[in-house]
Amino acid sequence: MSVFKDNTPRVYLARHGETEWTLNGRHTGVTDINLTDAGRQQVLSSAAAFVGENCLIRPHKIARVYISPRTRAQVTAGLLLGEERLEAYRFAEKVETTEELAEWGYGMYEGWFPKQIREDRKRRGLDTERGWDVWRDGCEDGPAEGENAGLKGESSQEVSDRIDTLIAKIRALHTGNLKGENGLPMDIVLVSHGHLLRAFAKRWLGYALHFPVNMILEPGGIGVLSYLHHNIDEPAFVLGGVYRSPTSETMAL
Repeated sequence: MSVFKDNTPRVYLARHGETEWTLNGRHTGVTDINLTDAGRQQVLSSAAAFVGENCLIRPHKIARVYISPRTRAQVTAGLLLGEERLEAYRFAEKVETTEELAEWGYGMYEGWFPKQIREDRKRRGLDTERGWDVWRDGCEDGPAEGENAGLKGESSQEVSDRIDTLIAKIRALHTGNLKGENGLPMDIVLVSHGHLLRAFAKRWLGYALHFPVNMILEPGGIGVLSYLHHNIDEPAFVLGGVYRSPTSETMAL
């Protein structure tokens, strides 16, 4: 018997499409870069495959859409869900742009490559016993002047805390409605960034950000979180699923 039912609320993690900086591996936090043409196509391909009443993300079941304020995430939301549908969600007050989904604040490391960060820290006598790891070590504030001046670098605890604030909102919505009791939409869509969404998945499962779980969420990709046994205390990630063929009932939606 399956422990995961169609009426169990789901949380969809949608990473923005490719940008010039994701393409070459630079850390992109507050820098407001738009999608490349390839990035737009990545998101459109995900929309065609995963969004629709007979697909993974069923529009009529969406209760909330939370979006990072960065342009690359805002554009992705419109491409993934469709501008007209997203506007209808806005009119219904289902859409919220929130700093809780902004990418990790890289501070001093904004725009840097991972190798560049590790070499700089080693030169300054840091990380003598082990290499820098953003999940454990977080990021330093930018300097008083010069490159990345004044940019806030976030610790893993600071990122964890703001994610937990959003998780609490989602769990409050889901509590008492894990079997579709109120008959209302309960699914959530989060449109955000690579580090932030992987951090969200860890916190959803109750793990500290430094917990050694390696995850991949490609640009334009979709991840799925939910609950086991209709139980708010059993958060889970959906490793895989079988999605039903259209029925007369679903085709009528």
